Amino acid sequence: MMEKDVVIKAENVTKRFGERVILNGISLEVCRGETFVIMGGSGCGKSTLLRHLIGALPPDSGKVYLLGKDLASLNEDEMDRVKKKIGMCFQSAALFDSMTVGENVSLPLREHTRLETHVIETVVKMKLELVGLRGFEGLMPSQLSGGMRKRVGLARAIAMDPEIMFYDEPTAGLDPIVAGVIDKLILDLSKKLSITSVVVTHDMKSVFSIADRVAMLYEGKALAVGAPDEIKKSENPMVRQFISGSPDGPIRFFQQKDDYLEHLMK
Repeated sequence: MMEKDVVIKAENVTKRFGERVILNGISLEVCRGETFVIMGGSGCGKSTLLRHLIGALPPDSGKVYLLGKDLASLNEDEMDRVKKKIGMCFQSAALFDSMTVGENVSLPLREHTRLETHVIETVVKMKLELVGLRGFEGLMPSQLSGGMRKRVGLARAIAMDPEIMFYDEPTAGLDPIVAGVIDKLILDLSKKLSITSVVVTHDMKSVFSIADRVAMLYEGKALAVGAPDEIKKSENPMVRQFISGSPDGPIRFFQQKDDYLEHLMK
């Protein structure tokens, strides 16, 4: 059997904010070429884990390896070289409203390469075509729908031909049809560009449409990790409750502030 090519590795990662433990000893691996989905309820640590995986936050303890590099050991220049190999698609798209679509997509190329203007313009057209928006270069973000803005954000994220793409709630706030378009784009880009994808979401339809493997977080821990079919068949009552969306089960819905604060202190 061939040894798996691990491109992201978290080893016993722990993070606290004050007295609250956000990540509690999380360990996981992501292999080259796979679409790895991190799911869980609000406040479970998904976005915090994502920020650790891209090097935006250091763990209080434990290690994060990205493309074989221990992020904690890198100096600023070394970290910049690693970050040029990853792309980030933000929940809000994070477009600059004062820039056109073309200017938004070209920004990383103008900031991090010495390509001539006509080459950058060609790359921008190619990236926008990949997300179904060729010809939109001259429009402003305010002229776009929410789904279009997300696609522009995706085009910008792949402008530098990243090896790894990170997505933070890519279908949040979208209607089911547009969400399906985004899911298909994630899959298509992963295949066409041979990109490893890490997707943070609580959209169950997305999870089981795009994932090669899934990790479910709960209270800062990786409660279950496995292929979608394994997660669907899990006997863990918390996993089953989350997948079904049932209000009844071991995962509590806090209606009073005091109950929630007491829960955090346990």
